[in-house]
Amino acid sequence: MLELDFAFLSWDVLSSFIAKGLIFSFQLTLVAMLGGIALGTLLALMRLSGKKWLEVPAAFYVNTLRSIPLVMVILWFFLLIPMMTGRPLGAELSAIITFTVFEAAYYSEIMRAGIQSVSRGQVYAGYAMGMTYRQTMQLVVLPQAFRNMLPVLLTQTIILFQDTSLVYAIGAYDLLKGFEVAGKNFNRPVETYLVAAVLYFVICFALSMLVRRLQKKIAIIR
Repeated sequence: MLELDFAFLSWDVLSSFIAKGLIFSFQLTLVAMLGGIALGTLLALMRLSGKKWLEVPAAFYVNTLRSIPLVMVILWFFLLIPMMTGRPLGAELSAIITFTVFEAAYYSEIMRAGIQSVSRGQVYAGYAMGMTYRQTMQLVVLPQAFRNMLPVLLTQTIILFQDTSLVYAIGAYDLLKGFEVAGKNFNRPVETYLVAAVLYFVICFALSMLVRRLQKKIAIIR
């Protein structure tokens, strides 16, 4: 039988090994979410612009990245960009750029669905008031689209947080890396991976409950 011993998991261990990784995982999630939503919204507007010279590049970008495993994209950015620029990015910066660029493809599809969920009458009303396409999107359509898609955007962000564990491939010090280092130092890898799984579950489950409550509130507003 496997004998488990969690006695080594003291406050000092958590603050020395785990806290640093947890902070970076949250930072990576937040930056990639904000950057991904901003870039994804731009891509969604390009795909809905009705102009081929904007639609085709945006569609190619989205479909290409959605067809490639994230870990491969992480490795591409980490290995190829230094070869092209002649200077290393570092694991943390490379991870931030990669996740922002990659998640934008998924946020783009969510935003496109959100924009399309807004009644065309709202768009025509904006035009009738003398608004331009940009003003109509900025003042009328996008605020409603964000409200409609907010639960889905947050759900994708939860998935993004889970995916941050993949940065182990380039040696970035995330939450999982912190547990791995602690496990190696105290020769308790099984225990640390079990605790890591529990912590990931607790964080993601708590966020899922918040998303569910938000969905109910939005349903009441509608």
